[in-house]
Amino acid sequence: MSSDLELKTSMIFNYGEASGLGPGVIRLVAENPGPFTFKGTNTYLVGSTSLAVIDPGPRDDTHLAAILRAAGGRPITHILITHTHRDHVDNAEALKSATGASTVGFSRTPAARGSIASSPSGTEFVDIVFEPDIPLDHGQQIVGEDFRLTALHTPGHAPDHVCYALEGREFLFSGDHVMAWNTTVVAPPEGRMADYLASLQLLLERPESVYLPGHGGRIEDGQRMVKAYLLHRRWREQAILAAIRDGRRTPRDIAALIYDALDPKLHTAALLSVLAHVEHLIERDLVTGEGSLSFDQELTAR
Repeated sequence: MSSDLELKTSMIFNYGEASGLGPGVIRLVAENPGPFTFKGTNTYLVGSTSLAVIDPGPRDDTHLAAILRAAGGRPITHILITHTHRDHVDNAEALKSATGASTVGFSRTPAARGSIASSPSGTEFVDIVFEPDIPLDHGQQIVGEDFRLTALHTPGHAPDHVCYALEGREFLFSGDHVMAWNTTVVAPPEGRMADYLASLQLLLERPESVYLPGHGGRIEDGQRMVKAYLLHRRWREQAILAAIRDGRRTPRDIAALIYDALDPKLHTAALLSVLAHVEHLIERDLVTGEGSLSFDQELTAR
């Protein structure tokens, strides 16, 4: 199925150097590569006279200095967060202190914050205390001297995930919602498959064609990628349901069958993906599960 998605794993960049992606849009890549971050977290600077920074990245003084250098003395007025996973948000306070900019993002409710005890993915990846200076609603606009961005609430990967559409351009800053290098991790309870699929459908109603993701290179045909994502998820769900009907009884057993040749570094991500699909199947009454959602929950197909 990966070939159907036409994943793009090439990316031309140098750490610490800004890359122009079009008038008024430049990208920096934080030096935090890994199995979940690819080459690193993308930080975007938007605007010409004054600037908005989208996803300042992990806490890193070198990356902070690169952002300020790329700004070239132009005022940074807004710091936009796609979601509060720490590789996207942890540099926000340092950048705010250096510039006086306002932080902007979707507020988490206490119930959406999670805890290390309840999250199988662990919340070391989640900033559970971040509160934006400007909390967003879906459809709200963020306006600078020469930029206007529309916030699109797109939960699924995270409950507070936001994509940003740049007015007057074909660009959508898609965060971790849609990427070119790999499929998006949806990890319960932080992530929810039903929300994720609905958020993908939302983008099909949008006019933007070029997606600038939180990790990896630009996506030239975003709508096509979204449709491929939806097809991939439907295929994966059917494979999981078939595995349960064939006698596989737990998400752990199902993952071992479906991801039999997976890189061990991505084993946890695979388990979490199966768990998210299982949760969605249970919500739709296609599968029943004994006890609470877990890797070893006993499952039965209806």
